Amino acid sequence: MADQKHILVVEDEEHLAVGIKFNLEAEGYRVTIAGDEATALKHVEDSGSDLHLVVLDLMLPGMSGYAVCEAIRAQGNDIPVLILSARTLTEDRTRGFDVGADQYLNKPFELDELLSRVNNLLKLYDRRASRPVEDTVETFAFADASINFETYEVLIAGEPVKLTELEMKLLRYFIENEGRVVRRDELLENVWEMPASIETRAVDQFIRRLRKTFEPEPSKPQHFLTIRDAGYRFVAKPGDNGVREAAS
Repeated sequence: MADQKHILVVEDEEHLAVGIKFNLEAEGYRVTIAGDEATALKHVEDSGSDLHLVVLDLMLPGMSGYAVCEAIRAQGNDIPVLILSARTLTEDRTRGFDVGADQYLNKPFELDELLSRVNNLLKLYDRRASRPVEDTVETFAFADASINFETYEVLIAGEPVKLTELEMKLLRYFIENEGRVVRRDELLENVWEMPASIETRAVDQFIRRLRKTFEPEPSKPQHFLTIRDAGYRFVAKPGDNGVREAAS
C-alpha cells in the first residue's frame, strides 16, 4: 500500500521486537526491526521520507538509545521518536526529551497504550504532509522569519528550515504569549506536559536552539529574551520590548 506507514522498531531483545512488530503489523503498519544502533541509523538514513516513526529502546549494545536519538536529530531529521525504557527515574525521562524524543513509554507497558502512542504520533506528523502549502491558516512572521503552524513550513530569509515537533510547539507557545514573561515551570507544564517540579535542562536547550535558528546573533538575542530570575519573553519587534535582556 502506497500510504502504509513504515515504523522502525529499534530493540535488541528479539522476543520483544518480534512481539511489537507482530502487533503493529496487525494494525496495518509496515515494520522494520533493527537490533543495534548502527543498523538503526542506516535504516533512518536510507529510508528517508519512507520512514514515519522510530520506536526506540534505550538499552542497546554499544551506543545507547539516547545517543541514537541525538544522532537522528543532529542530521536535522524530525521523524517522531517514541522511546521505550525500563528506566523509570525522572532524570531518564527528562534526558529522553533533552535529546529530542517526542514521547517516552515505560516498560512493561500495556499494548493498548503503545498502539495509542504510535497512532497519535503518526497523526500528528501526518498533518504536516497532508496540509497544502498554500493553505496558510495559522501563520506568523517576525524579523526575516515566516512560520506556518498548519503546514509546519518555516522560512528564514526565504529559505526553508526544519524544526522538530517540540521546537514548533515551544515557538508557538512563545508567539501566543508574545510580550509576556513566561516562567520555566509554565513551559514544562504546557509545552512538555511534564510536572513543573522536574529538574531538566530541556527548556534552556530548546531556547538555545530557537535562538540559533532565528536570532541574527544567538549570543545577543533580540527576540527570545531571558529575564533573570523570572523566565523568558518573546519579542517580535525588539524596539517594542521595553525590557533589557539578562544574560543566561
